[in-house]
Amino acid sequence: MKKFFLLCLFLIGLGWAISNFPGLATQGTYDSIVLDFREDLGAAEIAKEVNAIAQQYQIAPQLNSEFSGGDNVYVVKGDRTLLNALRKSNLAKDTEYIEPNYVYSAFEIPNDPMYTKQWNLRSINVESAWNETKGSGTTVAIIDTGITPVADLKETKFVPGYDFVNDRAEAYDDNGHGTHVAGTVAQSTNNNYGVAGIAYEAALMPLKVLSGSGGGTVSDIAEAIKFAADNGADVINMSLGGGGESQLMEEAIDYAHSKGVVVIAAAGNSGDSSASYPARYPHVIGVSALGPDDEKATYSNFGAGVDIAAPGGSEMGKILQSTIDPETGAEVFEGYQGTSMASPHVAAVAALVKASGITEPDEIRSVLLQSSRTVTEDPLNHFGSGHLDAAAAVQLAQRGQINFRDFFRWLRDNGYLNPRFWIDGGAVALLPKIAMVLGSYLLAFFLRNYFPFQWTWGFSGGLMAGSSGFFFLRNLFVFDLPQWPMRVMGSSIPELGGAINGSSMLNPFFASVLIPGILIALLLGHQQWKWIAIAISIGFASSLAVNAFVSPTVWGLGTGLVSQTFLIVNALLCFGLARLAIKTEVRSA
Repeated sequence: MKKFFLLCLFLIGLGWAISNFPGLATQGTYDSIVLDFREDLGAAEIAKEVNAIAQQYQIAPQLNSEFSGGDNVYVVKGDRTLLNALRKSNLAKDTEYIEPNYVYSAFEIPNDPMYTKQWNLRSINVESAWNETKGSGTTVAIIDTGITPVADLKETKFVPGYDFVNDRAEAYDDNGHGTHVAGTVAQSTNNNYGVAGIAYEAALMPLKVLSGSGGGTVSDIAEAIKFAADNGADVINMSLGGGGESQLMEEAIDYAHSKGVVVIAAAGNSGDSSASYPARYPHVIGVSALGPDDEKATYSNFGAGVDIAAPGGSEMGKILQSTIDPETGAEVFEGYQGTSMASPHVAAVAALVKASGITEPDEIRSVLLQSSRTVTEDPLNHFGSGHLDAAAAVQLAQRGQINFRDFFRWLRDNGYLNPRFWIDGGAVALLPKIAMVLGSYLLAFFLRNYFPFQWTWGFSGGLMAGSSGFFFLRNLFVFDLPQWPMRVMGSSIPELGGAINGSSMLNPFFASVLIPGILIALLLGHQQWKWIAIAISIGFASSLAVNAFVSPTVWGLGTGLVSQTFLIVNALLCFGLARLAIKTEVRSA
């Protein structure tokens, strides 16, 4: 008994310390202050207060916007010194609150100045995909006109490639097409310069098979495919094509596929009802082009050989990337359009999928196609499986894959490895639950002093079930698993009415004496189960009492005095029921 009360004192002290620790609540930055005047003050009184502030502190409070008049929300420039002064002044009694006007920022938005012009990246939901992966550890081979390492590729990783046109190791670009394509895949991103790429932590392998005029032979392309497969490429992008089926190229593609490489190619720009080669081969993902309106671009091939659609641009909006001026070799930022621009979008997302743990090319293909946004009316196969969706592809790739690396990354990303989590709002929210548990045990010990009974594990479990459940599981979000089982296990019986749909509102059927009464009536004659029912009734009393003072919200009764009265009355009834049942059992024994 003594140890238990010492534990209670320790937990109460810990709870007090936690509740008084500011944590992230005061760690923001601000250069202005919010003044929310009471709504019962008239306009004249508020104007008088505003003038008084202006004269005393030499500042000029202004309505936050034209919509702030109804709520009387004013903003004034100031720092912590002014904030403290205003809070201590007579103004405090006329305001609902005076608080910092914190500055919040968007997450995972690249700082590249021209990113806002890249409609194509946002149209494939790449920002959400970046929350999970940027393609690190993968290599994308660009079989094209070569790649020139312009300034906006300075931070991008490169692996050795080859120039099959001029038979040399350096595969520099003399056209601009290959550099532009490479930028869509892995342009240096978050470098405060230029534009962004999709899988910007992936490595690029430059393989030049097209000359400065844009033409190249099947034999060079086939050799480049095998080179990529033999030198560690995970994905091959071919923004090229033409007519004529080639056994040599098909064998090279089959060889790359057998080595675990995903091969992607552009469908072609002639507006025909079938894709060009090599997009037509079985082990190649053929890509048609979308304009900014998400419709098929007028130039894009469609029909046979098209597996998926991705942004390719149009005159309304082109695909902006860094490339070279073929005349001077200098870096320029140009908008191109074509299925050549659509294909690297898919190649880059394939790299994101590979980085998420999917290794086999057929599985990566399946993820890309299954995760695409389906177009219901597509009789001519303009879009294949649908529109490319990077976020959905990464989410599908990671579904059900839980290894130690992912688990610890999840712990880190959700803050569980950060000490601040345990002493900030996340832990403070658990205090009512801790109070419910402690309250149920204190009530049980109180009754035990008057009516001695045997304490069992079943009794303890009943207290937990009635008071809080496994509350630490309630807000535990584990990857893509359904969350309702966590909410159910993390809820007490009184909370089960809203647990599945995630509502915090109590159901009056569950949050009443009815369930404990039924359980005790049914189990009172059972030697062991009756004590579990009695413990559940005690737990109910604690849970309902804490909710009555912390969050008195009951479905059909609203929030306030009526709900609070309902919860208090039922808490007393539950406690009285448990007391009566224990008294009866002890006397009969």
